[in-house]
Amino acid sequence: MAQFQSLPGFREFYPEAFARRSHIFRGWRRAAHAYGFSEYDAPVLEPLDLYKRKSGDEIEAQLFAFTDKGGREVALRPEMTPTVCRLVGAKANALKRPVKWCSIGEFYRYERAQKGRERAFFQFNCDIFGEPGPEAEIELIGLLIQSIAGFGLGPEDFYVRLSDRTLWIHYLASLGLDAEQTKSILGAVDKYEKSGDGAFADYTKTHGELQGDVKAKVLSFLGIKSLAALEAVLSPLGGEALTARLADWRKLLAGLSAMGLAEFVEVDFGVVRGLAYYTGFVFEAFDRKGELRAIAGGGRYDDLVAKLGGPDFPAVGFAIGDVTMGLLLEQRGLMPAFGPTADVYMVIGGEAERAAAFADIRALRAGGYRVEYPLKDLAFGKQFKAAAESGAKLALIYGGDELARGMVKIRDLTDRSEHEVPREKVAEAVRDCFAGA
Repeated sequence: MAQFQSLPGFREFYPEAFARRSHIFRGWRRAAHAYGFSEYDAPVLEPLDLYKRKSGDEIEAQLFAFTDKGGREVALRPEMTPTVCRLVGAKANALKRPVKWCSIGEFYRYERAQKGRERAFFQFNCDIFGEPGPEAEIELIGLLIQSIAGFGLGPEDFYVRLSDRTLWIHYLASLGLDAEQTKSILGAVDKYEKSGDGAFADYTKTHGELQGDVKAKVLSFLGIKSLAALEAVLSPLGGEALTARLADWRKLLAGLSAMGLAEFVEVDFGVVRGLAYYTGFVFEAFDRKGELRAIAGGGRYDDLVAKLGGPDFPAVGFAIGDVTMGLLLEQRGLMPAFGPTADVYMVIGGEAERAAAFADIRALRAGGYRVEYPLKDLAFGKQFKAAAESGAKLALIYGGDELARGMVKIRDLTDRSEHEVPREKVAEAVRDCFAGA
């Protein structure tokens, strides 16, 4: 009979892999806590229309979607943004602004599995609702950077590419492009880094060739890499909206600089994010070597809460995937080695000594120590070998001679030193050993 295997794109987490995943989650939660975000959770199964309303009917092909036994059209969640907008929209009037929420959850997309992308994956999602100005982006991008840098990564390892769909729309309008042409151009810009001139094929098929020097101007704007270059292009155009938007850019970059994060952030108008619901600043985090998919991505989506049935509620958010994050840590040698590690290993002389050891095992475990012992009687040599393999700092030796004198021998497995303590002081002695470690 053939052995069952996991489905394509779905991962098993054996203990060591689970420990690596938990290490990533702890780092993310530590960063979110430092920034004052509150954690929430939500169902993994949602109405299919929630995703169709956000992304259009074509999204269904990318989902694990089906009709449930109640006749409802449902889907396993492919992302958290529609769900959190639904949650916030339902209680918007009762929530104190700004709303700063985060979550870590599993998501599902029916896509071809490849390096850095699985069909089932975990994401760290962080969103700020209720703040329309760039102050929200300063806070959120700061958290994004801390969520990655907190593992020991620096600006030489990753960076955040910052762009702005609002300015793209203003600029394309100044070139005489209408709303449909602008949407198509932004789709081309999103693909340009991978596809080059081929990215404009869909635009040409729908709207014809770009007129005059419009394409050259689009490519020039796409290549903007600094605030100075941005100002040089937009300032001559004038207008109250552009002036206000450039002021937002100055505030955002000045705030990130004041936080000491300037080295992590680069202006890059080649980033527009493919999702049309973004309404302002957009950003993506990448590894400096360019060997991996985007580590994280996000942006402002001020209209989505209302689009999904809630009130007008400005919002900005990002998501980090666990797959690429884990690959980056492993490439940089920053993923710790995980395995079963005990604090204390009990070496037990025999069945007669086991009862005495059990009482101390329970007491030490209740005190928070990870304690291992041989489930069956073993020779001392095998027990000491097991103690060394367990990773324990201490071995507590329950021999017949020691117990007859009311004593327990403690061996420090790091330096092989030994001393005896009265049985009633075992817990105190263990605590002292770890306090001095």
